[in-house]
Amino acid sequence: MSLRLPDLGTSTRLARETGFSVLEAELVSEAAAALGRAGARAEAALARLTDEASLASEGREALLKAAAEAVWALFIQREACGMRDQKPVIADLGIPRAVLVRLGAR
Repeated sequence: MSLRLPDLGTSTRLARETGFSVLEAELVSEAAAALGRAGARAEAALARLTDEASLASEGREALLKAAAEAVWALFIQREACGMRDQKPVIADLGIPRAVLVRLGAR
């Protein structure tokens, strides 16, 4: 005869969490947050690139360099998260060809 512990209303998922699964959830959460931050930085850099006031004050070359660096960081973060296809992000953000050329895209 075997004995079972009574069900105290906890879900089976919570009952089976180990130290590793908690750590894994934290790592996935941080990766998602980092991806969001990289996306926000890329969006901001691309917005500055299209802003006439920024173009006049900072210069097109400096803004292109900043946008390329931000987009590159976003691409790297996406790849670290397992998202290898960059075409959807290029289309969604409307990344200009001048920025993509700086990244080595053809």
